Amino acid sequence: MQSELETSVRLRFAPSPTGYPHLGNIRTALFNWLFARHHGGKFILRIEDTDIARKVEDAVEAILDSLQWLGLNWDEGPYFQSQRLSLYHEIADKLLRGGHAYLCYCSPERLDVMRQEQAKRKQPPKYDRLCRDLTQQERAQLEATGVTPVIRFRTPLEGETTFCDLIRGSVTFKHDVLDDFVLLKSDGYPTYHLASIVDDHLMAISHVLRADEWLSSTPRHILLYQALKWEAPQFAHLPMILGSDRAKLSKRHGATTITEYQKQGYLPNAMINFLVLLGWSLDDRTELLSQEELIEHFSLERVGKTAAIFNKDKLEWMNGIYLRKLSPEEFVQQATPFLDRDLPESVKRPLDGNYISQVASLIQERAKTLAEVPQLSSLFFLDELHYDTGLLLSGELEAKSAAKAITITSQQLEKIGTWDVTTIEGVLRSLAAELNLGTGKLFGLLRIAVTGRTAAPPLFQTMAVLGKEKCLKRLNAALQGLSSLF
Repeated sequence: MQSELETSVRLRFAPSPTGYPHLGNIRTALFNWLFARHHGGKFILRIEDTDIARKVEDAVEAILDSLQWLGLNWDEGPYFQSQRLSLYHEIADKLLRGGHAYLCYCSPERLDVMRQEQAKRKQPPKYDRLCRDLTQQERAQLEATGVTPVIRFRTPLEGETTFCDLIRGSVTFKHDVLDDFVLLKSDGYPTYHLASIVDDHLMAISHVLRADEWLSSTPRHILLYQALKWEAPQFAHLPMILGSDRAKLSKRHGATTITEYQKQGYLPNAMINFLVLLGWSLDDRTELLSQEELIEHFSLERVGKTAAIFNKDKLEWMNGIYLRKLSPEEFVQQATPFLDRDLPESVKRPLDGNYISQVASLIQERAKTLAEVPQLSSLFFLDELHYDTGLLLSGELEAKSAAKAITITSQQLEKIGTWDVTTIEGVLRSLAAELNLGTGKLFGLLRIAVTGRTAAPPLFQTMAVLGKEKCLKRLNAALQGLSSLF
């Protein structure tokens, strides 16, 4: 039988479509999702789209796509706050009637001047409560001018609000540091403070897990709950994510939107594993955890209070491990769209699935992202290689000696009937002894000739996959290039 906690747990992810989902957004969604799944509760998706001026086109689709890509399935929603305006108006009016809110007629220009003066005096920006105690006559005069007022919360001038944060413990804010914040804007749309409280109550949200930046808003929200005689949910504020230099995470640290990580070829389960370790840990040593293990072990007691440090190198390392865990068939399935997208246009389409499988077997161990696969494997698909002919002499061979070695190698390879790894290796090892070059020099020369690179997958396997015709063609091209150096 489920406990009372498990049957009543309801969490929400409530992004604003004012931008595309980034690491911090999705880390918040992940922690909410894991907490809900661990307790057998519900995960609700709510789009807080009331900031019309800053709404970004396609942001909602990006949010939904990102959650679906990561497998963070929701149980209810998505709900859209823009479709629930009447609810916020109703509650704002209730607060007005109860004396917990008031109409404010201050213009944006007046508020700008007020903030500038406060900044000069090195005071925190805070509404000066000019309209807090207007008489009925003063309000009538202001309304006669056609000004559309906002609705502000009447914050208590004295006292303090204390709450228990499930991560930080007891937190107290004095009321004299809080302002009379706006509940309903002049355009009729609610602020985050009002809309999130109304929705969390009506959706029976039991736990609010959100970014640390919202900690200072929590006393405002608790005061709202108290004014409405509603029971507040439990709050937990997640640690910030910082760059390696402990500055606020930004693109210069390698952070970007989740959709970009998808385009760069990171696997969803690797991203989940990486993101959960930005602020949570199972113990001091375990780095790789399956989704099932994360759900089983996730708890807020294991969430740290200090900021998490984003490390792009660690993400690449972890993604490489997950790529190597894929079966050959899964790797080919995941890599093919990237090959199709990023291989040069000169490569004939459609790509041959069997050939991709042969190539993939040689590069799966080396790839850290799927987006690296086209670069790692392009040598197998190109008709002609373009490289510095001087590389052929990197083994301290003279041009004529290198040309002689390639000529004899071509003649011997031409005789091969069964083109496979064992036969190719036998021929080339015999040739190294016969030419008195040593395997290092000969194989290094041939590697550049057939791949155009000093570092490539194992030579014999590479040649076997390339095929006899393509290898001989490339050896001939290398020979022509060397002739210009004589």
